[in-house]
Amino acid sequence: MLKRIEKMDESCASVRIADASYPAPFRSGLEYSAPARGTWNIVHTGMLLPEGHEIFVCAASCLRGVVLTAAEQGTSDRFSTIAVRENNLLDGDMEQLIIDGVGDILSKLPKRPPAVLLYTSCIHHFTGCDLKLVYRRLREKYPDVDFTDCYMNPIMRKSGLTPDQLMRRQLYSLLKKQPLDEHSVNIIGNDFATLPTSELVTIIQDGGYTLREIQHCKDYQQYQQMATASLNIVYNPAAKASASALERRLGQKWLYLPLSYDYDEIVDGLNTLCDTLHLSRKDFSDRIAACEAALDKAKEVIGDTPVAIDYTLCYRPLSLARMLLRKGFNVKRVYLDSIGEEKADFEALQKEAPDLMLYATVEVKMRFLHGTETGGHGEHFLALGQKAAYFTGSDNFVNIVECGGLYGFDGIIRLAGEMEDAYRYPKDARRLIQIKGFGGGCCL
Repeated sequence: MLKRIEKMDESCASVRIADASYPAPFRSGLEYSAPARGTWNIVHTGMLLPEGHEIFVCAASCLRGVVLTAAEQGTSDRFSTIAVRENNLLDGDMEQLIIDGVGDILSKLPKRPPAVLLYTSCIHHFTGCDLKLVYRRLREKYPDVDFTDCYMNPIMRKSGLTPDQLMRRQLYSLLKKQPLDEHSVNIIGNDFATLPTSELVTIIQDGGYTLREIQHCKDYQQYQQMATASLNIVYNPAAKASASALERRLGQKWLYLPLSYDYDEIVDGLNTLCDTLHLSRKDFSDRIAACEAALDKAKEVIGDTPVAIDYTLCYRPLSLARMLLRKGFNVKRVYLDSIGEEKADFEALQKEAPDLMLYATVEVKMRFLHGTETGGHGEHFLALGQKAAYFTGSDNFVNIVECGGLYGFDGIIRLAGEMEDAYRYPKDARRLIQIKGFGGGCCL
């Protein structure tokens, strides 16, 4: 068997954190997409709307991916398409195509949905399609259906709100203004419901407040009850635009309590929550002690095994790396493409762990920098996240995407347990990371 003997050139694909720049440690250019498919896309997130029906309008080649997403998720009965053809561009009937197509779909569904998420694409912006006219006509023709505008528009990825941010905003755009209940709170913007054992949840519920998340809404009527909340809580950075829009439109105040792995920051966030809800502040010393015990236990098992973290695991990979390094874990790599709001952790790690390696995930050279030999340099890693598992070639990995509902001290304790289990029990990474929208069954 032939074996590569020279070292793969990693320039532009990796950098010591001490030498990295903020907020973009890597150049922007031609991009590679790793076959770790567990993160959610706009199809999965849209399906969180209970009883909603998705309609995608775009060219057939673009439809292929979203059709497969719905099929893999088992939600084809809540998904329809309108194909844009060349004659629609030449004849200038794009608006009528959408109006007639939506009407045809609604007439053939066994039950008319209370809401439709209508996704338009790049071609509609290129051709100057009058989308305001389209939505006005649809709302006039079908007053019993709530329509919202969604977008599958990759040309918008790096200007203004990203498609992900837009999707999270539009997911709550159908909420209708109602009198606000001072004892009602929402957590918004996440793909997974926050675990009920999280301090964030227990403080709210034990304080006598009604807590809602879209994942727990069984029907469209329950979804509409989210409009009665006087406060929205956000810990996903991509959902801040959604909270701002709801404040402008419905008058709902909002708190941004970012995910963190720093004890002081967690306490500050939970204290802010207590103050906002007019509740007594809590003593979290026992929870901090439980975190320390869980991490110590995991460290005893994992030892000096190299650890790699990637950004798909959680919203704050550098904060996580910093906590694990403080506890003596051998964190060697973090896979990310930008740093975002983690500037403080980035600058701290530049001093505390200058040799920590940052690896891109979309740099084209990463096409070759994966697997145990070329990606892991012959070392066996404990991977935290699917992309870290793919690039290091490790079957010992924590299979969580986008926080998985973990938050606060409870989240740290559970993550420590997941790390211990991942070290003890290898998984079939090749099979698992190919599951599109991991955990998406929760929204069916």
